[in-house]
Amino acid sequence: MPGLPLLPIALALALSVIFLIAKVGKIGRRPAGLPPGPPTLPILGNLHLMPTKRPHLQFQKWAKEYGPIYSLILGTKKMIVLSSDTAVNDLLDKKGGMYSDRPDMFIGQKIASGDLRLVVMDLENKIFLSNLLDTPNDLLYHLRRFTYSLSTQMIFGYRCTDNKDPNLLQLFKSFDKWGELAGSSSAQLADLYPIMQKLPEFMAPNVRYAKELHKIEKKNYVHHWMKAKEALDAGTGLPCFCNDIYRAQTTEKFSDDAAAYISGSLLEAGSDTTSGTLYGYILALLVWPDVQRRVQEEIDRVVGPDRLPTMDDYDNLPFVRCCIKESLRWMPTVFLGVPHSVIKDDTYQGYTIPKGASVINNVW
Repeated sequence: MPGLPLLPIALALALSVIFLIAKVGKIGRRPAGLPPGPPTLPILGNLHLMPTKRPHLQFQKWAKEYGPIYSLILGTKKMIVLSSDTAVNDLLDKKGGMYSDRPDMFIGQKIASGDLRLVVMDLENKIFLSNLLDTPNDLLYHLRRFTYSLSTQMIFGYRCTDNKDPNLLQLFKSFDKWGELAGSSSAQLADLYPIMQKLPEFMAPNVRYAKELHKIEKKNYVHHWMKAKEALDAGTGLPCFCNDIYRAQTTEKFSDDAAAYISGSLLEAGSDTTSGTLYGYILALLVWPDVQRRVQEEIDRVVGPDRLPTMDDYDNLPFVRCCIKESLRWMPTVFLGVPHSVIKDDTYQGYTIPKGASVINNVW
């Protein structure tokens, strides 16, 4: 009969539809064996529960409810959240090789960073303190120049003397915009539902924005790298990290763009997080003036009025040391750490941690 040959095709189509429905139906579910976590919805998982502001506070609440290790299902992706020093030490430290990968970031890494992003002292101290006395209202600018110049010296072998230096301002501006972009809802959706990465550019405005951001950021990083490289070639460069990058480039043959992002990522990390920590510390001293008085009394007693503290005084300044550690505990600059990813299946405390899962270090 003429209709009979169509039956196998119809059957195949029906089976394909059933298979597709079954596969899609699993999206958003928490697989057996994963650490506990909030109830999920089909397709979404826990996406509908994710906060848009101050996520660290919600992560803290979930840790109290579900324990020091819990899971979140975000569309097609699984996230494991570590909320105790023991869990962080057991997994990210003792098993660092297994947990050293990074999760996919289509917008933040591939587009906005071109798949390239990686995450003297006494002189700078004196200049910073002098600048602060002259123009105390420019505290944040002084802090940024201080940490930026420390980083440029260690990485590139030269100083930054102007707290309004265009390259300095561009670095912090680019990093702020990159952070906003990488953390945006649309950027995260592209990771959680990878099919969205195939959308044409006119339907994904963040892609156009990310490309432009990468262009500006790369120009800044390449400028720093080429300046250091040319100084090394001329024999006028000072000892710095770029010496090692340059030697590696001659043998491994990676591009100047790659070298620029290796060094630029270090500059970014050393400048932004350090200035943020110092800014938080100074704000804390303003909030608790009694602590500031105790710090000053200890420095006056141990160091005296005629010089600045040095590392040789460190062991004799216990209250100062406590304040340093407390500032890192009380106001961490990266509330949820930098995401990790597991390179192979693992088990911990009876739970399954699957290959490819994101792992969050809940610093807060």
